[in-house]
Amino acid sequence: MSINFEKVWIIVPAYREASVIGAVLDSLAATKYQIVVVDDCSPDTTAEIAERSRAHVCRHCINLGQGAAIQTGIDYALSNGAEALVTFDADGQHSAADIPALLEGLDKHKADVALGSRFTTGGAAHNMGGARRTLLKLATLMTRLSTGLNISDTHNGLRALRAEAARKIRITQNRMAHASEILSLVAQHKLKFVEVPVHISYTDYSTSKGQRASNSFNIIWDSITGMLRR
Repeated sequence: MSINFEKVWIIVPAYREASVIGAVLDSLAATKYQIVVVDDCSPDTTAEIAERSRAHVCRHCINLGQGAAIQTGIDYALSNGAEALVTFDADGQHSAADIPALLEGLDKHKADVALGSRFTTGGAAHNMGGARRTLLKLATLMTRLSTGLNISDTHNGLRALRAEAARKIRITQNRMAHASEILSLVAQHKLKFVEVPVHISYTDYSTSKGQRASNSFNIIWDSITGMLRR
């Protein structure tokens, strides 16, 4: 079924992003999609800045983590008639220019989920350190083993889902383990997926927010525990 692009919602989970959220939302404002920012109880002015944009804004009264913020965004978008949803980071790593390709991937391949990939042909990870690249490659291998999915990237937060798939992918891991959980649920529900090349840009700001190479060890641990749960 073709997607009505006026019913596409971009979900932006955000925590302490006051210095960049305005520019991120400006980049999305040029699109024709609906936008919902989920502020995860930021102690700064993230929510106030988002409210000055054309985005819808939901606010958590306590900090729950990115997984919970994404689920809140999914619930909000579905309750407002979303036909497709795109998850999009608030720290400036993602590019709005990649969104049409993700949605085209859903349409062209009749897929339930389009997974952004930094490592498939045409994708790129700008300014990614060598250590992180190596660890992500290992984490991707572990994810393949734990889920059975033939993927080239893991823990990439840029992805698109049809509404029917979003209803099946109920995120219960509030924090970073949600990314592994999503892939496990794609496999569990036998959802058809396609990988789409995307461009991720690492900056001093985003790495200072915790996107360090050491986090890849957490990804590998998520994959190992996922294998043990099967």
